Amino acid sequence: MSDDPVLFGLYVPPHPHPLLAPEQNKGWGELRAAYDECRRRIEESEADVIIVYSTTWPSIVGHQFQVQPEPEWVHVDDDFHFLGSMPYKFKMDVEFGNAYRDAAESRGLHARTVAYHGFPIDTGSVVALSLLNPDNRIPACIVSSNMYSNRSETIVLGKAARDALKAQGKKAVIVAVSSLSNRMFTKHVEPQDDRIHSAKDEDWNQKILEFFEDGRLEDLSQLSRDIHGQIRVQKVVAYKPAWWMAATMGQHNNYDGEVMAYAALHGSGGAVIQLTPSKGSVGDKEFDEDDVEIYRGDRNVLVTAAGDMQAPGGVDGPLDEAERPEEDEEGWRNPVEVIDDLYDEYGSTVISHAGGALGAAAGAAIAGPVGGVAASIVAKKTVGKMMSKDGAIIAEDAPSAVGAYPHARRMGNLLFISGVGPRNPEDNRIPGGPIEDGDGNPLNYDIEAQTEACIENIRIILEACEADLSNVIDVTTFLVDMKRDFEGYNKVYAKHFEEIQATRTTLAIQALPTPIAVEMKVIAKAP
Repeated sequence: MSDDPVLFGLYVPPHPHPLLAPEQNKGWGELRAAYDECRRRIEESEADVIIVYSTTWPSIVGHQFQVQPEPEWVHVDDDFHFLGSMPYKFKMDVEFGNAYRDAAESRGLHARTVAYHGFPIDTGSVVALSLLNPDNRIPACIVSSNMYSNRSETIVLGKAARDALKAQGKKAVIVAVSSLSNRMFTKHVEPQDDRIHSAKDEDWNQKILEFFEDGRLEDLSQLSRDIHGQIRVQKVVAYKPAWWMAATMGQHNNYDGEVMAYAALHGSGGAVIQLTPSKGSVGDKEFDEDDVEIYRGDRNVLVTAAGDMQAPGGVDGPLDEAERPEEDEEGWRNPVEVIDDLYDEYGSTVISHAGGALGAAAGAAIAGPVGGVAASIVAKKTVGKMMSKDGAIIAEDAPSAVGAYPHARRMGNLLFISGVGPRNPEDNRIPGGPIEDGDGNPLNYDIEAQTEACIENIRIILEACEADLSNVIDVTTFLVDMKRDFEGYNKVYAKHFEEIQATRTTLAIQALPTPIAVEMKVIAKAP
């Protein structure tokens, strides 16, 4: 495998502790020692470029490549600023960065380069390059991690790296900068008390390390989506770096794996791991997913009400162009077009698992072998909610609105939730009691019960949007009596949002449209 353009790959943590405070914790020191050993191996290699894929450089649209020849600045980590500053001056491989951008575009990706003084290098890249290449002996290329890219897009990004290496005849060491579990403590932890956040995180970290150590990179790439679902952390964890590594190094299990260090980093799991191409193999892949060469955007995968992927006739997998019937074959129509037509005709009418008038209409309208599948898509996309084509969402199980507005609206990758009070969805009763009677006389009420009900109603609306409380990024709360109610409201709020760490604004107002004490408005990430 001497002709392989990738000499070896590294998986390293982004946290600054091994760089700035290795002496404060035994595990941090072990990670630093592993970093130092990797630095030595890179120096002794024949690498022409170090390619860094950093999950702490998130991009929103497409993929970005750092090609400023010598980016120089002083970086301070947002979360761990107390550890100190990280001055840096790196050397970028401008020629390779541009070639990588071109290769990504030729494979259908949206890509651009960044080349101006002052563009901030992210924490993960600063830590990795400062420890692995402190003297800039080898030029580097840093690539962003798109927050919303799926497996297909990330696999294609990795293959584009191989294209650029082969086109330029270069050898590379690739570096994926990411945590294993990524759930950190939300309060300060003394260095000696650092540990993995939860037992479940530790179990899955050990499974990931087992796959790495066995050199089962492609198996890990296939399994990582399940791991992410089990860990239930919304941030990027092992799956995207594993996809990128697998595609860049070669999608197989022929690697010598070495876990050089593993330790807790403020609750998350950090590991320094090396994978080197070898001639051995542990066997077949655990799963079989598409091996995508060109990215053409999100493909039309048919989703049943059970969440399974199906093609016509119940065959699992995506409906490829070659497999699609002709438009006029047995009355077949593209299910996505049928759904759009149904939205145009029925607007916000409820489509549920039970069917109803629109469910029956959907089944009747979609003739041919995919009729049931497309009807299932309609049911899946709208269960528990009503949705209009422009993104407005009305949650069937939430309290009805008191005005001409929807419960939520999706715009791009964000969900905007209208102000939500504590009223019971079934009978409009106010948990904890109303703040006044019908004549406007004040009544005693329970702010904690109202806040709890308010958050529950938000959860119901988010579920109708296929999201949950962990997706919330910003909260605005309105209290009619700040002095009386803030303490009780804050107590309940912390129970649900302490680990989520959404931004929050709490305002005192004179009144609300109904006799309630609290109303909350949130912005959330769309899944």
